[in-house]
Amino acid sequence: MKFPDDLKYTASHEWARLEADGSVAVGITDHAQEALGDIVFVEAPVPGRKLAKGESCGVVESVKAASDIYAPVSGTVTARNEDLGDAPEKVNADAYAAWMYRLKPDNPAELASLLDAGAYEKIASED
Repeated sequence: MKFPDDLKYTASHEWARLEADGSVAVGITDHAQEALGDIVFVEAPVPGRKLAKGESCGVVESVKAASDIYAPVSGTVTARNEDLGDAPEKVNADAYAAWMYRLKPDNPAELASLLDAGAYEKIASED
């Protein structure tokens, strides 16, 4: 399993990456996609939706289970990855390239409260 150092993580298995334009890309971790198995459907939040940190905002379905996606920080959704509608298996191929949605954070400092790679790896290894 991979735990890239340039990302922040949540205990609910989302990753967050600060982009050059100040937005935050969000997806599920390699650990999460591995636990779910073959992903068959991704429902990401629609652009314009306002999210609170920790709010359920989408769903990932696999052949084994369905799992909610949560917002790692508060903000407004600016985009969702439409490619995943036709090819949800991209999440299995590379969970960190297959972002699900992007948001403009209300408070970029909230990113600092998320887990770093080492802390997330400890949580993932306990699952």
